[in-house]
Order: sequence, then structure tokens, then C-alpha cells
Amino acid sequence: MAISRAMQWWFGPLLFLVTVSGMEGFAYVMHRWVMHGPGWFLHESHHRVRTGRFELNDLYGVIFAVPSIILLLGGTQLGWWQGWAWVGAGIAGYGAIYFGFHDVIVHRRVSTGYLPKSRYMKRIVQAHRLHHAVGTKHGAVSFGFILASHPISLKQKLKRRETALRAATKRKDSFADW
Repeated sequence: MAISRAMQWWFGPLLFLVTVSGMEGFAYVMHRWVMHGPGWFLHESHHRVRTGRFELNDLYGVIFAVPSIILLLGGTQLGWWQGWAWVGAGIAGYGAIYFGFHDVIVHRRVSTGYLPKSRYMKRIVQAHRLHHAVGTKHGAVSFGFILASHPISLKQKLKRRETALRAATKRKDSFADW
């Protein structure tokens, strides 16, 4: 893909920003349907109390870094289209943002003393804590991270799910009496 010299100065950073933005959708899909699906065997450790410095869920960071590393290498050293390096950098950029928000601010795996003060930061933290209100692979809410629904709507969704689960359990119990 040939890009004129006049376009080059803005095309790479634009590709980087588009990739970072798109990664939120990718992260949502992976979290919702892979981590809370067939990948639960790794992600479950994240919904339990951590007993050491690391958890099995940390392997997802390694897994998601691989495409970034390959694209950066290909776009800078292997003669691939240079845009792939910007895409790889965008994936890495999202990973850094995610690490900062998720591991440092929300789960405090790195001590900084930072306390969220803005409405946005408080919303992100509360949405993720509501995600952890469910310790199983089913029934959780809020699978994205940089974008999150308002905590009130998440609490309502959790309450509806809890009510539906109780009703389903009650129906099963009543059939057991037959």
C-alpha cells in the first residue's frame, strides 16, 4: 500500500489511534466470550483472591502481546508494510493503558497511592468491581474496560440476573418434589 509523503506524517499516528480504539472492542469480545467461555480455566484465577504475585490470568497479557510483537517486528525489520508497525504499537499502547487502569488503579497490583477522583475514573473502577461481584463464568456484567456502562445500570442488570437465577432454582426445587 503506497502512501504519499504528504500523508505519511499523519497516517501512522492515525493508524495507531484507530488500533488503540479498536482494541477496546476486541478486548470486550475476548473477555466476554473467550475468558468467560472456553478460556475460563485461565481467567477464573482473576475472579479469586490472589495468593501470590501472579495469577494464571496473567498469561492473557503474554498471549495478547504476541501479535503486537510480531507486527512491530514485521513492520520495522522484516520488510512488511510499515503500517503494521503502527498497528502493533497500537496493540501495545492499549495493553499499557489496560495495565495502568486495570492492574495499577483498579486491582492495585502496583502501589501508587493514586485515588480516582474524576467521575470517569470512579465509573471505570466501580464497573470493574461490579464485574467481580460474580465469581463464576456466567452472569457477570461489564466486560469492556476503557468504556463502561453506568454503575446504576450494571447494578440493575446484576439484580435482574440474580432474581432470574433464584426463580430458576426455585422451579428446579419444586420439580424435585414430584
